[in-house]
Amino acid sequence: MAIADIAAYAHLSDEDIAALGRELDAIRDDVERSLGERDAAYIRRTIRFQRTLEVVSRVLIMVSPSRAGRVAGTAALAVAKSVENMELGHNIGHGQWDWMNDPEIHSTTWEWDMMAVSSHWRYSHNYRHHVMTNIVGVDDDLGFGVIRMTRDEPWQRVHLLQPLRNMLLAAVFELGIALHGIHSERDRLVPDTEKLAEERTALSRKITRQAVKDYVLYPALSLRRWRKTLIANAAANLLRNLWAYVVIFCGHFPDGAEKFTPDVLAAETRGEWYLRQILGSANFRAGRVLAFASGNLCYQIEHHLFPDLPSNRYRQIAGRVREVCDKYGLPYTTGSLPRQYLLTLRTIHKLALPDRFLTATSDDAPETASEKKFRTREPALQAAQG
Repeated sequence: MAIADIAAYAHLSDEDIAALGRELDAIRDDVERSLGERDAAYIRRTIRFQRTLEVVSRVLIMVSPSRAGRVAGTAALAVAKSVENMELGHNIGHGQWDWMNDPEIHSTTWEWDMMAVSSHWRYSHNYRHHVMTNIVGVDDDLGFGVIRMTRDEPWQRVHLLQPLRNMLLAAVFELGIALHGIHSERDRLVPDTEKLAEERTALSRKITRQAVKDYVLYPALSLRRWRKTLIANAAANLLRNLWAYVVIFCGHFPDGAEKFTPDVLAAETRGEWYLRQILGSANFRAGRVLAFASGNLCYQIEHHLFPDLPSNRYRQIAGRVREVCDKYGLPYTTGSLPRQYLLTLRTIHKLALPDRFLTATSDDAPETASEKKFRTREPALQAAQG
């Protein structure tokens, strides 16, 4: 099933893992020492671009007399929302720009333009996901509680519906993230029922505020054109949700993004944590425009190794990370965006079925693996060599 012994899976000694950790720490140190005005200018320029694009797109939607103009405005608004969601909200929420000590561009003050409450998300994502990445039963992002992504989760009849669940989750991804965040808050705050009630109220207010902004306020400002504005805003939110879903799923669920059992957390060292991030994440190839549109999450391996380093540096360090992987014989899982997504879809549809209908073993399946797959190969290799 999932990996329980990372060192055995990676064929590395304790000394190798410690050395791996030191080399990755050196990459982090190099970036941290070089942070400066160019990085600060980048994030401020991105904020100006995003806000300008949103204003222009909303004006275009409200005043354009032609269908083509409204379509262009809707597409531009979807891009503005995607940039705000991933390159700004996600990355600022990770604390990537806290070193600037700018009260506006800080993880504790930035509230993003989506239904999720940033403080809820920071706990569920920064802690439960990034610290305990892909650990079955611990990391809530592993299927988001509605999709079976590993055979370690026992099959149930409801999983037959997961192709439909997957489509629904993609369409309402921001709501899924919001509910995911409050689920994590519930686990953290129990039995503090009073505090939990406050957090649920905060979520209700945030969802209401987002709905009023996009589906009441801006349509009302359009006067007689309110229906067209309402449809355009709904379409932009849908496009943003679909894009965020694709980016996130391609970074976590294609073949090569492994899963782990809670055993790996016992006395986990810094090097072992780094190793788990490498084994549990996947990249997709992207040029500068696609990388920017994805919040630089096409570099998901680098992001999981260094979640609080500025995203504009991931391209710079990707080559060094890959060299470290090659040096220690570790996979650097990457591929085109369509390939990574099709592999993810295959796993979603495949694991909708009971295990008895699946081929390969649970320790050597393409969508997941464990250290045990090497044990089954060793006797065959010894016999062939003998």
